[in-house]
Amino acid sequence: MRRSLLKVAIIAAVLVLAGCSTLRLGYANGPRLAWWWLDGYFDFSSQQEPAVRAAIGRWFDWHRHSELPTYATLLAEAGTAALQPTTPDQVCRWSARFREASEPAVDRALQEGAPLVAGLREAQLQHLEQRFTKRLADMRDEYLQSDPAKRREASVERATDRIEQLYGRLDGAQRALVAELVAESPFDAEAWVAERDRRQREVVQTLRRLVAERADAAQTLPALRALAARSERSADAGYRELMLKLDDYNCRFAARVHNAATAAQRAKARERLLGWGQDLRSLVVTGETALP
Repeated sequence: MRRSLLKVAIIAAVLVLAGCSTLRLGYANGPRLAWWWLDGYFDFSSQQEPAVRAAIGRWFDWHRHSELPTYATLLAEAGTAALQPTTPDQVCRWSARFREASEPAVDRALQEGAPLVAGLREAQLQHLEQRFTKRLADMRDEYLQSDPAKRREASVERATDRIEQLYGRLDGAQRALVAELVAESPFDAEAWVAERDRRQREVVQTLRRLVAERADAAQTLPALRALAARSERSADAGYRELMLKLDDYNCRFAARVHNAATAAQRAKARERLLGWGQDLRSLVVTGETALP
């Protein structure tokens, strides 16, 4: 379901929100990583390469100066709050703040990508379809194990890994709590993969239509924004309802885990959040971004 050059924005957001321990190094190499990712999906020609690399470079230059300070401030505030107990409502508000903070980066990526769509060729769209198909197969392998016990075990392991990125090592009782909460999740892996398949098809169909119509950047940008909007709010009413339930559950899940954390684990979470924020501020000052 990824949206053309939207991945450029997501790379930076993942580095911030997932808490990569090598955040500065990862962000500094973000343009190269973005180029590598995009080229893997579109197989750009040597004639297209300069324009794509220039768009990536412009996005990272803008993002470093305009958006990283906002992320750093949010991380600092989250670090301060990490020492205190929380509620599901508070978690939902934090989630909304981070989601809203990422929106300008997404839209800027769409603006940079819009002029490039007209240059795509049918062979590249077919290459994109093939990459989407492969990614969907990988997702089925990762999330749709035929054995329910193995599927649940994989879900617990993924959740535990994400939690330990922030709080450090969980003890036995905390791991049992995570397993209990995962078992209660309304997450439907089949529906999620089916939605991903639908969105990927829509991406290819939209790009193919825009190329066929010889749409210019002004015509292309609204279409890309519509794709991005539907990635946040599915066209399927049943899936939208499922996502609302999942959002509510995720807030309750995070609050339960946080409130079960020890004082030392909360201090670790605070240390990591503040450290990531400091890393971001240092990137703004030093401008450590490699050329694509």
